[in-house]
Amino acid sequence: MALYSEKVMEHFRNPRNVGVIEDADGVGEVGNAKCGDIMKMYLKINDDEIIEDVKFETFGCGSAIASSSMATELIKGKPVSEAMKLTNAAVAEALDGLPDYKMHCSVLAEEAIKSALDDYYSRK
Repeated sequence: MALYSEKVMEHFRNPRNVGVIEDADGVGEVGNAKCGDIMKMYLKINDDEIIEDVKFETFGCGSAIASSSMATELIKGKPVSEAMKLTNAAVAEALDGLPDYKMHCSVLAEEAIKSALDDYYSRK
């Protein structure tokens, strides 16, 4: 059995929504000192509180990049209220699973999104 699902490999090789949003409405940065992964999320949120755009920059392993990519796909076009409920389990499930020792990557993606949403609310 392969260590990583085809979906993890696909999002690692061709990550979605990579980049920076210069005039972002919310920016969140989280890191895991133990593994050295750093994740930065940028959100563009319209007046109806819909996430119009989301970008990320991730410095880390393939699982961290895949988790960031999938997490952005899961919240893009969704209301902020829905994005707030995104769990690391949902990210891992959408990737068809992650090895146990890489689950912290999906946790990081969840934390990065929540951090960006917190930033958005603090600016309002």
